Amino acid sequence: MPVEGGSSSGSASAARHPKQKRKAHSLSIRRTNSIEERPLGIQRGDMLEGQDSKLPLSLRNNLLDLFGQIEREFENLYIENLELRREIDSLNERLTGDGQTVEGGDPTKGALKTKASHSTSQLSQKLKTTYKASTSKRLYTFHGRIGGPRNFSVATWELWGGDSWIVSSFKATAGSRALCQLLKEYVGHRDGIWDLSITRTQPVVLGTASADHSALLWSIETGKCLLRYAGHAGSVNSIKFHPTEQMALTASGDQTAHIWRYMVQLPAPQPPPDVSAPCDDDQDSSDREEGEVDGEGPCEVPTVRLATATLKSHQGVVIAADWLVGGRQVVTASWDRAANLYEVETSELVHTLTGHDQELTHCCTHPSQRLVVTSSRDTTFRLWDFRDPSIHSVNVFQGHTDTVTSAVFTVGDNVVSGSDDRTVKVWDLKNMRSPIATIRTDSAVNRISVSANQRIIALPHDNRQVRLFDMSGARLARLPRSNRMGHRRMVCCTAWNEENQSCNLFTCGFDRQAIGWNINIPALLQEK
Repeated sequence: MPVEGGSSSGSASAARHPKQKRKAHSLSIRRTNSIEERPLGIQRGDMLEGQDSKLPLSLRNNLLDLFGQIEREFENLYIENLELRREIDSLNERLTGDGQTVEGGDPTKGALKTKASHSTSQLSQKLKTTYKASTSKRLYTFHGRIGGPRNFSVATWELWGGDSWIVSSFKATAGSRALCQLLKEYVGHRDGIWDLSITRTQPVVLGTASADHSALLWSIETGKCLLRYAGHAGSVNSIKFHPTEQMALTASGDQTAHIWRYMVQLPAPQPPPDVSAPCDDDQDSSDREEGEVDGEGPCEVPTVRLATATLKSHQGVVIAADWLVGGRQVVTASWDRAANLYEVETSELVHTLTGHDQELTHCCTHPSQRLVVTSSRDTTFRLWDFRDPSIHSVNVFQGHTDTVTSAVFTVGDNVVSGSDDRTVKVWDLKNMRSPIATIRTDSAVNRISVSANQRIIALPHDNRQVRLFDMSGARLARLPRSNRMGHRRMVCCTAWNEENQSCNLFTCGFDRQAIGWNINIPALLQEK
């Protein structure tokens, strides 16, 4: 019998226990009043008593064990966060007593920030990588310290407070004065958005890939959903468009990649909203709830359910895919540690690219040459050369100390890689021995993109920030993040669109929305 309140003797205490035991307990995840663990058999009896369920007792006990382990892990993180806050307060008091001040009470340098960032990065990595698997099975299992594959729902993600729970307590420093105008918000997915892309042919539309098993095409100007692809049975982790035809390539947690055709008609354009804000907007948006989004989701939109071609050779989650130059072949990257090269017309597997020691996280193709770069959780990225049909060379690069989340080509002879080690490195294809520039940040970096014309790097972060840098590593700006605009969860991906004499940047995140921004390039360059 568990003892509550620290009392273990007396008839009054003994009389209270039967009454307390008769109280029905919910199966929802609850915080305990003490970190001391109850005996397992009594805990199960308390939680199961009074419950009318058709589930077998063994299954219910297994679920309770899993939920209890999640609760303890969350509680440990909560306690660590409280300790960090107390240490911050203590340091502030000491500095104040010595006649020194920390601007905004923000010790953004030193051991405290390193400890918090490392802890948060580990939690974020465990959540975001495993969630990209198929989400069609609704009996959730868990992975990492508590064993087994894991698929988290948004409700579970919210339980953890998102991936910026600790980081949000560390305010960012003042940013650039350049203006970044909000273009449009694209709201309609029912789960987090992993990837987005812009079509390379007319009409120019935005494509988003989501954990809700769908990919959506949007009108950039109006924010209206134009078409829905619902052919996958798992999370859609990537979307890329054919260079010359109206075809899309999507990768999924159902272990396949699909090629499908689309046909859309753009609605009449609307005047853009008169909303602008400086990029040094430091207001926090953590108080804004998940459901508080502007606009409505797509109502009845045309839906495509059948793929033109299905690529099935992988034995694990397909995390990314891209078209090779010319659009006759595609490359896919998977958690089975391999990348595959396929012929589009026949769906035939041409090459299997092996060598990575852990799961792949991304793949990208060169815009004008038959080059492919793959990144992996093994801290490396590899460059595959298919320019000579008789020779398929590969080079391995070990420039990071943690998962390489993405590596992308630029229009020139550069590769830009981003990592969970909170760095971004710029490499010269002619000499890849060491990076020509290193960007250090305060949060893990997700799928980056580089503008073709201005060569500006857009970095999406776990801590909800989006920062802009040039190729030399100089910081240019930070996109606004306030209660009025910006993402409220991890930012997963960025994509540039430089059509029609304008420069637009699109971002997507785990808050289920994509956002379009009009970037004032002259102001950025002047700030530089």
